Amino acid sequence: MSLTEGMKAPAFQEQADYPGQWIVLYFYPKDDTPGCTREACGFQDLSKLFHEHNAVILGVSRDDADSHQAFKTKYKLAFPLLSDPDLKLHKAYGAWGEKTSYGKTSMGVIRSTFLIDPQGNLAKIWPNVKVDGHVEQVLDAIKNAEGGTRTRTRVLGRF
Repeated sequence: MSLTEGMKAPAFQEQADYPGQWIVLYFYPKDDTPGCTREACGFQDLSKLFHEHNAVILGVSRDDADSHQAFKTKYKLAFPLLSDPDLKLHKAYGAWGEKTSYGKTSMGVIRSTFLIDPQGNLAKIWPNVKVDGHVEQVLDAIKNAEGGTRTRTRVLGRF
């Protein structure tokens, strides 16, 4: 089944920990790699603004808990990173599939973000995410959904 905006988000265990909140569920390939680090640090840099809009950030990768802890510690990430080694959550959200890179096709993580509204519906889906500017797009989507005026949020990069 293909996911579409407005439909009920596929349930996952940690979702129950955040009733009535926005959930930013982002899938990334691997801890402590350049693009994944930029994305995680971008979410961390704006985490207070997400919190002000009743939003939680959850990162998901295949990495194990030890890898996640080292990644969180190294970059002072204050949001949860979920381990999905069996790919159940990745597959439920369509974040695992065929990819082509430099002319070579393989199976892998499709960098994707899903904004789940406080009622548990998919408010916005970003497939095949490009890291630069993405965190600001997610925050703007929450602001727009709440009826606020569209504002551009700027991140002062760490790199």
